[in-house]
Amino acid sequence: MTIKEIQNEIIDEFSMFDDWMQRYEYIIELGKSLPLIKEEYKTEENLIKGCQSKVWLQGEQNDDKIVFTADSDAILTKGIIAILIRAFSNQKAEDIIKADTEFIDEIGLKEHLSATRANGLVSMIKNIKMYALAFEAKNKN
Repeated sequence: MTIKEIQNEIIDEFSMFDDWMQRYEYIIELGKSLPLIKEEYKTEENLIKGCQSKVWLQGEQNDDKIVFTADSDAILTKGIIAILIRAFSNQKAEDIIKADTEFIDEIGLKEHLSATRANGLVSMIKNIKMYALAFEAKNKN
């Protein structure tokens, strides 16, 4: 599936819920299914700066795709990074770089987060794109 197709799938899933309490519960459930980062990658280097909670993100190149794993010490944040990993993991670096993140606004996530969590969300997206830029640069050399 393309990033856009996955994002549309996420939008459809969130549209099934009537209120934000149900959506929060769903985000928490998604966090429970997150492919966890190995303990050896829970380092200061993989810690996302700008997040209220601790969030570790690690990306590896697998053929021409980037595979992300992550973890967080907060259940809601774990769900947020799980949504981003679902959208961007197992995708080509150039597709990740070009991808928009409008689906975040379409599901209403940013507007229902505290300011510090919304900043953390932006930092998570930035880190995912930075991984993609780094792998793309490495592939060109």
